[in-house]
Amino acid sequence: MGSCFSARVKAESLPCNGVNIKHAGRSGNDRSGSSSKVSSSTVPSTPRTQGEILQSSNLKSFSFNELKAATRNFRPDSVLGEGGFGCVFKGWIDEHSLTAAKPGTGIVIAVKRLNQESLQGHQEWLAEINYLGQLYHPNLVKLIGYCLEDDHRLLVYEFMPKGSLENHLFRRASYFQPLSWNLRMKVALGAAEGLAYLHSDKAKVIYRDFKASNILLDSGYEAKLSDFGLAKDGPTGSKSHVSTRVMGTHGYAAPEYMATGHLTAKSDVYSFGVVLLEMLSGRRAIDKNRPSKEQYLVEWARPYLSSKRRIFQVMDARIQGQYSSSDALKAANLAIQCLSAEPRYRPKMEEVVKALEQLHNSNNNDGSRGSRGENPRRVHRSSSNGPPYHRKNEVSNGKPASYAGPCVSPLRT
Repeated sequence: MGSCFSARVKAESLPCNGVNIKHAGRSGNDRSGSSSKVSSSTVPSTPRTQGEILQSSNLKSFSFNELKAATRNFRPDSVLGEGGFGCVFKGWIDEHSLTAAKPGTGIVIAVKRLNQESLQGHQEWLAEINYLGQLYHPNLVKLIGYCLEDDHRLLVYEFMPKGSLENHLFRRASYFQPLSWNLRMKVALGAAEGLAYLHSDKAKVIYRDFKASNILLDSGYEAKLSDFGLAKDGPTGSKSHVSTRVMGTHGYAAPEYMATGHLTAKSDVYSFGVVLLEMLSGRRAIDKNRPSKEQYLVEWARPYLSSKRRIFQVMDARIQGQYSSSDALKAANLAIQCLSAEPRYRPKMEEVVKALEQLHNSNNNDGSRGSRGENPRRVHRSSSNGPPYHRKNEVSNGKPASYAGPCVSPLRT
């Protein structure tokens, strides 16, 4: 996976004074209520303390020396990325024992090491374990284990060889080739499936930080969501929203959330619309290097999206000729719906998934392929051809299936 340098800016309604303002996850005081996400017979009640969170996860507890050995003592040439949380290092572990292995043997991992000077890092570290230690879905990055030893806090993930969607969309280095139209739609569908799972009754989680740098790609360009440091339990009972301090990334956060701090699943839908628009246009959500009227992608693109004649002024020139005008309009119309100023007019993520599946099927039916000849066909998962979507502690052996690692938490400035 590639480096994950991005300018994540906390969109806060009040100034940050350096105190811990992130009570992400199910621990701490900023809770919207607790509920078992699956039946109480298979999943323990929502953990409240750090000890309960660590005990309820199906993760390996690594020693610090084990991770030192796996990463060759955290050598600088093993760094995969760096951000506000700390650095991410490439390492190797044995496939069966999960102990340190020689470089090039066993399976590749990504080890995120908390910067000990980080004021927010422990809550973020704990939130990752709280969510990824209990949730399983093919479009969520797999967390293998953690280390909590003295002042050391580390997280061990599966390694994602294709890096982040952000890198493929916006970096111009030769090893980041522009994604074809078909691959963009495949990635959009996979990311939508991951978000739909989080919103489902099985999980009831609001992601709160959906953006291109948090979408990681495996060797087959399958999208997986990473970085759950800002995730929140969804509203329970008769509540319509979760009230939180406004946090996230400028350009992606929904306007009503920015204005009120009222967080709902529709806040994630808006963020998905921004990322879909980035994929269609090849432009960043906010780009201060562009002319003043084009710096904010949603504001600039909105007038063009519903016009069959003007839509092509928005589309990325690097994928010209790879899609039909009808497919471009369908994708643009989906982005418009997700970006509605009124949350009630935005579709649910399960509806977004259906719309993207139709686009995907349209690409397959007309025989179209990407610019580099990729075949974007994907296997639709079901109980007959793969594991069902569930929490990890419903699995009998509780063991992660494979390993790939997310980018480090993006920089907060």
